[in-house]
Amino acid sequence: MSRLKISAISYLNTAPLMWDFEHGEAGADLVADYDISYTFPSACAEALRAGTADIGIIPAAAYTTVPDLVILPDVAIAARRAVRSILMVSKRPVDALWTQARTVALDTSSMTSVALAKILFAKWLGGAREYKAMAPDLDTMLDACDAALLIGDPALQVDRTRYFTLDLAEEWVARTGKSFVFAFWAIRKQALVGRNGEAIAETFRKSRDHGLSPRNLEAVAQEWAPRLGLTVEAIRLYLTQNIHYYLDPPSLEGLALYYRLGAEVGALPSAPELHFV
Repeated sequence: MSRLKISAISYLNTAPLMWDFEHGEAGADLVADYDISYTFPSACAEALRAGTADIGIIPAAAYTTVPDLVILPDVAIAARRAVRSILMVSKRPVDALWTQARTVALDTSSMTSVALAKILFAKWLGGAREYKAMAPDLDTMLDACDAALLIGDPALQVDRTRYFTLDLAEEWVARTGKSFVFAFWAIRKQALVGRNGEAIAETFRKSRDHGLSPRNLEAVAQEWAPRLGLTVEAIRLYLTQNIHYYLDPPSLEGLALYYRLGAEVGALPSAPELHFV
């Protein structure tokens, strides 16, 4: 049987999830079963849609648009408080932004965060704005628009002493009282034919657990700090305090609300029922 093709995200927050696939004997053993490529979140969804990948760490929004997906349980990239890597950035004070900003540049890298921004504006922050999809270059975005949505590593690298920022996960939790799910592993139904889905799910769960062990988290922090120009402590805090790696009941409640509100304000199509391996 051919190897399963994994589409993963080349951001810091996925590094713990990929631990077993990238390190030591475990990684070598998994080479026989999995073929990994790295991209950005929205491209993971397109790879599953096109059939060029079998498994992807897909943006939560993609589940509403890519047919015939099954979710690997328990593993997610989520947040229960400020996440630091999903930011609305502006040169204006945040309070003034909601009443004065007319144009918002949206990072094309993420479907989920774009829909989240639209939900927050529509429901609580003064109504929809004029949105412009743009590549994640902050200077260019703010030259063209009053505010900019940045996600992932570019958001972590923003000098927040120079700009006014709003953490969208923190805003979501404050408004709804729910966790927020940014991404989770999903597999194409066709790729499950003839395979043990529970064993696949366990492989990804174990990789998460191994990546979150204190020793391995420290190795991730040491590796990524110079790569992003951040301190080891900032990386360590991000991975242990800001990102929640479990698709647990509170995360599922937040995900259901996100899908409902996204459809209500026209930011997302109606979501299908959640199907798990």
